[in-house]
Amino acid sequence: MMFWCFERLQRTVLLRAITLLLICFPLLETDSFTLLAADNESVGSGHGQNAVQKEIAAVLRDRCVHCHGESDEVMGDVDLVAFLKHPARVAEPELLQDLIRVVDLGEMPPEEEGELTPEVQLELVKALRSQFTLAVAGEEKPGFAEIRRMNRFQYNNAVKDLFELKSIVFTLPERMMRQHGMYFDPASGKMPDAVQVGSRPLGKSQMIEKRLAGVAAFPQDLRAEHGFDNRGDQLSLSPLLMEAFLGLSQSIVESPDFKPANVGIWKEFFAEPPAGISPHAEAAKRLRPFLTRAFRRPVSEESLARYAEYAKRELENGVGFTEVMKRVSSAVLASPRFLYLYSIPRDSLTHESASGDSKHEVKGTDLDADKRRADINLASRLSFFLWGSIPDQELLELASQGQLRNPDVLQSQFRRMIEDPKLKRFCDSFPAQWLQLERIISSVPNREKFPGFYMSKYRHSMHMMLEPLLLFETVLIENMPLTQLIDSDFTYRSPLLTRVYGGQAAGKGGGGVTVLKFTRQPITDRRQGGVITNPAILTMNSGTDRTKPITRGAWVSSVIFNLPPEPPPADVPPLAEKPTHEESDLTLRERLSLHRERADCAGCHEQIDPLGFALENFDAIGKWRDQYENGRTIDVSGRLFRRHEFSDVVGFKDAILAEKDRFVRGFAGHLLSFAVARELQPQDQSELDRIAAATIADEYRIQTLLREVVFSESFLSGVELSDQRLTTSP
Repeated sequence: MMFWCFERLQRTVLLRAITLLLICFPLLETDSFTLLAADNESVGSGHGQNAVQKEIAAVLRDRCVHCHGESDEVMGDVDLVAFLKHPARVAEPELLQDLIRVVDLGEMPPEEEGELTPEVQLELVKALRSQFTLAVAGEEKPGFAEIRRMNRFQYNNAVKDLFELKSIVFTLPERMMRQHGMYFDPASGKMPDAVQVGSRPLGKSQMIEKRLAGVAAFPQDLRAEHGFDNRGDQLSLSPLLMEAFLGLSQSIVESPDFKPANVGIWKEFFAEPPAGISPHAEAAKRLRPFLTRAFRRPVSEESLARYAEYAKRELENGVGFTEVMKRVSSAVLASPRFLYLYSIPRDSLTHESASGDSKHEVKGTDLDADKRRADINLASRLSFFLWGSIPDQELLELASQGQLRNPDVLQSQFRRMIEDPKLKRFCDSFPAQWLQLERIISSVPNREKFPGFYMSKYRHSMHMMLEPLLLFETVLIENMPLTQLIDSDFTYRSPLLTRVYGGQAAGKGGGGVTVLKFTRQPITDRRQGGVITNPAILTMNSGTDRTKPITRGAWVSSVIFNLPPEPPPADVPPLAEKPTHEESDLTLRERLSLHRERADCAGCHEQIDPLGFALENFDAIGKWRDQYENGRTIDVSGRLFRRHEFSDVVGFKDAILAEKDRFVRGFAGHLLSFAVARELQPQDQSELDRIAAATIADEYRIQTLLREVVFSESFLSGVELSDQRLTTSP
């Protein structure tokens, strides 16, 4: 009953209920607890569960049941007597996970109610985690997102790789940074000290990349809330979109740029066959490896026959060979087998290599076929995670041979893939979405108040958005600790950013809108460096006239610790951009304090306000200030998780670094969710703990975290490795 009632509550009401659960005084009769402890159902099954139940029950009995179960009016509709008598029936993983979080972070009980002692808090969290482990043990583990459509970023990459195009297919505005001069070389393990990059001018796409003329992208895919744009539950395929894909595929092969000089596979696929060779036979021969690559699995004889028969019919109707192969490839690009990422079911597979040499068919019940099926599924998961595209020939060959699941082979392939230039696609997708960086596009500070933010019709945010992305790429390529994302000792800046925000080697120029030069600079002032105090992050989390501490705090909670707060109640009006005459002498902290007077607002504000006000020395475009316009001194002091006090932004960074293990686990959660293309579930938490622990043990290195994600049960769902999981660092 207690947990059923909890699910009906809003988050803030839940937290209040937990508060009462933890702070009620021991005004209870001993006899009733003796009866509860003696109830067989209260101890669950097994000695371990019995001990855990007793630990949790001890705190509840001592501090909570008087208010939650023994009085005539059960406070918060939470009946702890029912919970103590029937814990196994009502301990749902989602609620236990929420309980663990609010107790572990010190969110409950509220400050004004008195805090738990560290010893009691530690023991309660430990006991709740044990109960959580028991609760999820019997639940089916969520698998990889079994079926989902490619998003348009992946579609662009897949088409480019399939045809080996020397250009992109269409311009992607969501790609916020474009490289010039091919600086991105992950195999070198080193980022150059100077790079040339491009940024899309805000308001229109940057048309400086070579692309297929006459090809227009379909609409951008929406991101999931607190998630990414590759989520299976977000990527549907309506009849209208299916028709759009067909039109798109036709425009690709009909583009004037779709010609031998720009299509790498032209000679082996589109070119007329030599004299004396049957066009019908040649078309069927060329289709087998092409379809295998496009569909990411050995093509069935039935599918091959359908495409070959169409080609034969068109050839007999007098259509030229090259035109026929274009039409066939257009149909392939619009096929659900190409558009959808899906796992091979346990049906029949053919024993053939990725190049389609053999045609011996083996039923899915055959052990070798099952191994190959798992390997082929794994090849696509790897390639779309790290490369945002279809597997290459080497991955497909290993998968078709049933070798990819061998841990040593998988380790070798992981290393090969993160040293390949196509890793740039991971950097073009994950970090911008993790940082929610697209919000900088809509940032329009007041031109009169911040005239220096604008250059002609463009904005400094063109340069701003590139700095955190270059930081991320450097941390990844040089395999740095993840803590560099919080408090880096270097950054990349253009001359324009250096002049505006300070730094070394200011230089001249740097106001371009196409190719921008960024140079690596050391950070000596810890107020700068990392993503939290980055001008782009600070600006996009501000309004037109003022900073927004609540928005900034929510960003830190969501992005850095992976603890997104609940949205505010609909009936809470936003704070005005400009203070009223009566508020002219107040600080922003004093003005916002009115929002904490509502009981259903206080819980979230206690969590996010200290994170936002810690950044208040940075104005609405990220420049440093010591006072407000009214002359009042800015107060940034606060406490992180009620454990770490700080009085300035450097102290705030120190507080976050004191909780760096929590940051690593939060970041791992973002990355794992991106990798498996779905929202994480309670059953993923044990793997998340393991991933974080392995990363921490290897000095927080980012490539270790990536590798542990690949070797996680969540990522390998349905793919059993042929040997025990590796535990060595990459």
